[in-house]
Amino acid sequence: MQKTFDFTGQNVFVAGGTSGINLAIAEAFAGAGGNLAVLSRSPGKVTSAVERLQVLGATAIGFTADVRDYDAVERSLRDAHAEFGEFDVLVSGAAGNFPAAAIDMSPNGFKAVVDIDLLGTFHVLRAGYEFLKKPGASVINISAPQAKVPTPLQAHVCAAKAGVDMLTQVLALEWGGQGIRVNSIIPGPIENTEGMARLAPVPEMQKAVAQSVPLRRLGSARDVAGMALILASPSAAYVNGGVIPVDGGWSLTGFGDLMNRLSAHVKPTG
Repeated sequence: MQKTFDFTGQNVFVAGGTSGINLAIAEAFAGAGGNLAVLSRSPGKVTSAVERLQVLGATAIGFTADVRDYDAVERSLRDAHAEFGEFDVLVSGAAGNFPAAAIDMSPNGFKAVVDIDLLGTFHVLRAGYEFLKKPGASVINISAPQAKVPTPLQAHVCAAKAGVDMLTQVLALEWGGQGIRVNSIIPGPIENTEGMARLAPVPEMQKAVAQSVPLRRLGSARDVAGMALILASPSAAYVNGGVIPVDGGWSLTGFGDLMNRLSAHVKPTG
């Protein structure tokens, strides 16, 4: 990504920042000069991500924690703060998903996604508040189109991500007085991600998804990372409480019929 933005000397914490979209966001901030702390429940992914960020020239550290465990998240943020100081940017992106009709979904399956997506986001933001730069910090939540568009096979994600977006807007109101901006990014169908692999596991299905996007292509993780850089930069200094799609216009189409057609190829689990 072109170094259009300069985050030299700024401290960035990315929860879930060891793979997919969230790793691309961490890499974008690293490429722009930021100091990076990443968190994941997979020790191997943490080690790999830190090494990749260091190759980009960033000072990078990593922590292993499950976002569903508030105490573990809080310890990680506290340790990162002890290493770096106040955080200029806090990104919450941990997520879970699997396709299943509501009637086929177990209560535990529904709860698992809500706990990761919604409760996990609250944990990261609640624990992170103490360590944010005030004024001047930017908080970015990673949402999903299911927050806005009722989607077959995605009742759990629709409920959880709608909660994430509402949490974003409530905290934008509550924290705005401390000079903290809170926004959500809604990625659309993004190539080479776990989410796309689950919802469209074969090339024919991915082609159908791409053709349903007004721009007629899948997005890339770099597209989402670019928006994160914008939101954290002075260019977005008056953007607060935004729920911003990066989806090529996909959510404008109402993609429920597409998901119904794709569901014929998906074996429900959960």
